[in-house]
Amino acid sequence: MNFDAYARTGVDLVNARLDDLDDLRALFPDTSAWMRDEVAERDLTIFRRAQKRLRDVFEYGTSGRDAQAVAELNILLEAYPVQPRISGHDSSDWHMHVTSRGASVSAEYLAGAIWGLSVWLCEYGSARFGVCADDRCRNVYLDTSSNNCRRFCSERCATRSHVAAHRARKRAAVGEQVAVGAQTAAAESLSPVS
Repeated sequence: MNFDAYARTGVDLVNARLDDLDDLRALFPDTSAWMRDEVAERDLTIFRRAQKRLRDVFEYGTSGRDAQAVAELNILLEAYPVQPRISGHDSSDWHMHVTSRGASVSAEYLAGAIWGLSVWLCEYGSARFGVCADDRCRNVYLDTSSNNCRRFCSERCATRSHVAAHRARKRAAVGEQVAVGAQTAAAESLSPVS
């Protein structure tokens, strides 16, 4: 069973835009076309609530509040209990799926996502839940770096943030040079001419 894939569905949910039913449908990959076809308006509200609660889990993990992350996941595990089942088409394709005991698309999706994030937390710790350090982004991610040092959700955000910091340092250095030059000019204008 690939728990990482289930955990990544949780990440996808937290990072998804959920303005309308079309946004929710875009969340489902082609392998889950049946979910995309069966999702209903009532699921949108459920997904939005779960999205906020899962974002809280990432915020807790990023800020070192393990107990809060665990408590929130335990509450969600109770709300979306899992029921494993064997899936496939023949003896060469059997594999395990984590499903919900409920019949709705939201119950099915959320059971897997919450289970995956819970297994991830138990395996790697909540410190591996990340929130992008770029204030313009704030997407969440699972830190798979070897030394738990990832700070950004993507290379794009890392580059954008580093370039902005570099430009800010350059502006500050230029501003400092201008201030020093102005002070020097003022001091020279005040000094007596010999």
